[in-house]
Amino acid sequence: MRNSKYYPWMVVALLWVVALLNYMDRQMLSTMRDSMQSDIVELEMATNFGRLMAIFLWIYGFLSPVAGLIADRINRKWLIVISLFVWSLVTLLMGHCETFNQVYWLRALMGVSEALYIPAGLSLIADYHTGKSRSLAIGIHMTGLYAGQAIGGFGATVAAAFTWQKTFHLFGIVGIVYALILVFFLYEKRVDHQNEFIGFKMKTSILSMAKSFSMLFSNIAFWVILFYFAAPSLPGWATKNWLPTLFSEGLGISMSTAGPMSTIAIAVSSFVGVMIGGPLSDRWVKKNIRGRIYTGAIGLSLMIPALLFLGFGSSTLSVVGAAMCFGIGYGMFDANNMPILCQFVPSKQRATAYGLMNMTGVFVGALITNLLGKWSDAGNLGLGFAYLAGVVILALVLQLVMLRPKTDNME
Repeated sequence: MRNSKYYPWMVVALLWVVALLNYMDRQMLSTMRDSMQSDIVELEMATNFGRLMAIFLWIYGFLSPVAGLIADRINRKWLIVISLFVWSLVTLLMGHCETFNQVYWLRALMGVSEALYIPAGLSLIADYHTGKSRSLAIGIHMTGLYAGQAIGGFGATVAAAFTWQKTFHLFGIVGIVYALILVFFLYEKRVDHQNEFIGFKMKTSILSMAKSFSMLFSNIAFWVILFYFAAPSLPGWATKNWLPTLFSEGLGISMSTAGPMSTIAIAVSSFVGVMIGGPLSDRWVKKNIRGRIYTGAIGLSLMIPALLFLGFGSSTLSVVGAAMCFGIGYGMFDANNMPILCQFVPSKQRATAYGLMNMTGVFVGALITNLLGKWSDAGNLGLGFAYLAGVVILALVLQLVMLRPKTDNME
């Protein structure tokens, strides 16, 4: 099966489900506070609930580069399987929690286990897919994250129909079973890591890790890519955490209406953006080595007016239209992050590089989430969204001026 010409797409399909479970399990807690606080009274305080969200983000962010370093050195299949199994087991155990501290430390462990997945998963897909299908494959995988985020939002609905404990049990069991399925159907691509599980020489690894960091940070293109990734992450996290509030306040509608409206608009349009940006990039790069750069630039260009209309729009048509324009642009950008990275970073360092990018994105996300909260209290949430267009403009200019690849797949 692994030698079939269709197996690279099977890898995408297998990991699409993992990506869905990754975002679904982390997202569902955000919707289930009301159901849980009757049994865990500490959750009645918003401060305590914020602590649960924060501990995940800080651990997830700090460990992302470490996860990348590990993924570049061991069999990624087993890293993905173990990661999925652990965070699914954590989800299952959440259903047995009786105290706030139990939830808190399990949430911290989820941050550790989920951080291990994205660098390993994306680098594995990039190795299986060459230039002719890389952006499309990465983009399709990223839609699993969008789907997981949307499904995770229905956690409260499931909890209302059953109990919050049974909801965690159900989603946890699904992930554990799927981890066992991956054992039999997912294969590593790198020949040198086919039979390697987790053991490796500590001294050699420390030296090679230091060398990886040194090579990455001495590469000017990587610094540009790091900023190119971080800048759109600011509005990306802003839409995840504050778009429902912006819809509710700007359009004068209830949160029960604004939530689904904003989430669906972003999820659907991001999927459209991926399906446009992936094939476009894969075709364009055959004719022009900067085709992936230009495709990502188109995505950023769409995000700029979208953020301005989100900030200053007052009608349903303008705000929803802006959200969909943003989603299309973000999907085109998202589909090309790893493929652009592959043009400047060799295969053996890609997971490490993406781990650093992921950490940067999470940390700027935490920063903007906090800042927009203050602007919202001051009645300037829309203005905050509009300001973010300036950061995207800077990333767009820097990307077009500085990123000049010589190959589509650096070895």
